[in-house]
Amino acid sequence: MKRAFLFPGQGAQIVGMGKDIYEKYEEARKVFDEASNISGIDIKKLCFEGPEDELNKTENTQIAIMVTSLAILEVLKSKKIDAKIACGLSLGEYTALVYAGIISFEDGIKLIKKRGYYMGNLIPDSEYEMAAVIGLDSSKIEEICNELKNQGKFVVPANYNCSSQTVVSGEKEAVEEAIEKLKLAGAKRVIPLKTSGPFHTEKLIEASKAFEKELENVNFNLDEEKVKVIKNIDGTYYNKNDNIKEILVKHIISPVRFDKAIKLMSDENIDEYIEIGPRKDFNRVC
Repeated sequence: MKRAFLFPGQGAQIVGMGKDIYEKYEEARKVFDEASNISGIDIKKLCFEGPEDELNKTENTQIAIMVTSLAILEVLKSKKIDAKIACGLSLGEYTALVYAGIISFEDGIKLIKKRGYYMGNLIPDSEYEMAAVIGLDSSKIEEICNELKNQGKFVVPANYNCSSQTVVSGEKEAVEEAIEKLKLAGAKRVIPLKTSGPFHTEKLIEASKAFEKELENVNFNLDEEKVKVIKNIDGTYYNKNDNIKEILVKHIISPVRFDKAIKLMSDENIDEYIEIGPRKDFNRVC
């Protein structure tokens, strides 16, 4: 059976996440405890108790989701459930890289702690919003965003999730104006997301520069024969010729092309997809 693991990004968090597996499985407890020691954050308390406004802060959300996903992974490993292909949405790509052994567990925790902090704090002072647009072609979404950008209003496509869903990101007023135009253009639904920044846009250039310094002392161990990991920036597999550090720096300011990742997995004739993350609806076999 050909299986792929998929890992969610920011927005999947919910207070209480991971508590059930922590209480039931020693493998999960070990992940939460080790990650807390490495990061200096009480991740159990953050995930299990919140409060929600703290959990929803980018600097907390990213590490909380990653640790919960990694804890679930360890339980799956103990049951001999594995995959040869892995991909994740935004921060979920780091979970995939740790799963594949390309980044060590310790480096993964340290990197996501810093990534979350920089993405949550090193942005121009303004109000930002992200929204998922469902049922409208991405070319029409791009057209509307470009129209608003030409008027000096910052809103851009940030996540191309699939052919029927694209996430836009930008300044709050521009996103809200875009939402109205997108609805008039035929979008079936437009859903504001639980995020706090203009992720995967040029507004995070300072965050990407700061994060680049964090990557300087990280060793990457790419073994293409072990687990293949799909890149967000272009929907292709990581390969031995890639400059992984450069890719992860660009990752912060580049649109997520999860639609291309889906296309690649479809072409690979995957038999089973397992989404692994905080919510029950992220932990299903499709």
